[in-house]
Amino acid sequence: MTYQQTLDYLYTAAPLFQQQGAAAYKPGLQTTHALDAHFAHPHRHYPTLHVAGTNGKGSCAHTLAAILQAGGLRVGLYTSPHLRDFRERIRINDEPIPEQRVVDFVARERDFFEPLAPSFFELTTALALQYFAESRVDAAVIEVGLGGRLDSTNIITPQLSLITNISLEHTDLLGDTLAAIAAEKAGIIKPGVPALIGEALPETRPVFEAVARKVCAPLTFAEEQPEVLDARTLPDGTMQYATRTYGTVCGQLSGDCQARNANTILRALPLLRNTPLAKAITPESVRRGFAEVCALTGLEGRWQILRRSPTLVCDTGHNAGGWAYLSRRLHHIAAEGELHIVFGMASDKDVATVLSLLPKQAHYYWAQASVRRALPADELARLATQAGLPAAATYASVPEAVRAALRAASPEATLFVGGSSFIVADLLSHEDCIKDNA
Repeated sequence: MTYQQTLDYLYTAAPLFQQQGAAAYKPGLQTTHALDAHFAHPHRHYPTLHVAGTNGKGSCAHTLAAILQAGGLRVGLYTSPHLRDFRERIRINDEPIPEQRVVDFVARERDFFEPLAPSFFELTTALALQYFAESRVDAAVIEVGLGGRLDSTNIITPQLSLITNISLEHTDLLGDTLAAIAAEKAGIIKPGVPALIGEALPETRPVFEAVARKVCAPLTFAEEQPEVLDARTLPDGTMQYATRTYGTVCGQLSGDCQARNANTILRALPLLRNTPLAKAITPESVRRGFAEVCALTGLEGRWQILRRSPTLVCDTGHNAGGWAYLSRRLHHIAAEGELHIVFGMASDKDVATVLSLLPKQAHYYWAQASVRRALPADELARLATQAGLPAAATYASVPEAVRAALRAASPEATLFVGGSSFIVADLLSHEDCIKDNA
């Protein structure tokens, strides 16, 4: 099979949550353990960091990987979902897994795994962990896919278990309260392994404390002794942090949420002092990791500016927790000038809450992403009208909506594209639509 044929096989043979949502979710770790045993437990050959949370886990995982890489380590990075190409999920020092490696894995192993009927994520996790071992990485940063306790990545025993924050998401799968969701994500806390909580709430803190106490895991709350003393946005859109230990740190990732992410990352570093990763953590590697995270790891879609005049920016924020931060920035832009928003969401998200956070003084273009989970644009328009947002046209594709917005926007305007990772993925996969206003 070619690489594309292999991907088509993976997407059809194994249920893909990115496309199907809850129908692709496979609870339990039995299949994961079977795959892990078949490949002789590859994750035991290198130290790992495990990152979970509702929002910010991607930014934290990429930045931690960038810091370790800047410190001279060969670092594997496993994240999801991908935006342009499947291979983004599995990287070593910013290099995606080779196409041929994916093809060979499926060709060699399908006779074993087909009877197991693994999910797409179970199979991808097995591929990533094995690839990192075969490539002799010095370390790997592993991002949880969904939840934590029953996630396929939860077979690892990391050097640190990091949970960024908790808000309501995937309530049909993880529970309909903050405490229930916290319990699922706290499932990555391992016996004796340090655990760090980036942001805790009155409903979630007791859950983390109880789980950590039960498994005798040292527990740290990042907000109790903040590393970030001050945060400000620079004229070029990057962030500048005054920190307790590392002096001034400039962050390539911008947005209100990044100050909390930065504090979580910096509080994680001293917890690695007695691990094999400690040698890579220096003031220089920390500053470079923050400043060059996108170049070092290939991260995209975090308030990413794609063009100027008009300014076009995209962001993968896709739930109410993430939009609590994004909305403040968009409200500020709308108050200062002309704002156009190309917007779409997945049908299994809290659409009404996110719509209530959007600025009313913007020009809207309701779009539908090219995945089965996408909320139809006409349904989105109906909900937007109920939320009091201005009437707007609907578009069957993201490129079509972006072209319309560029035609309408003045050179001084800001055009935001987002609401779902899938909306951003469609934009980045069709960048030709942003090159001109034709």
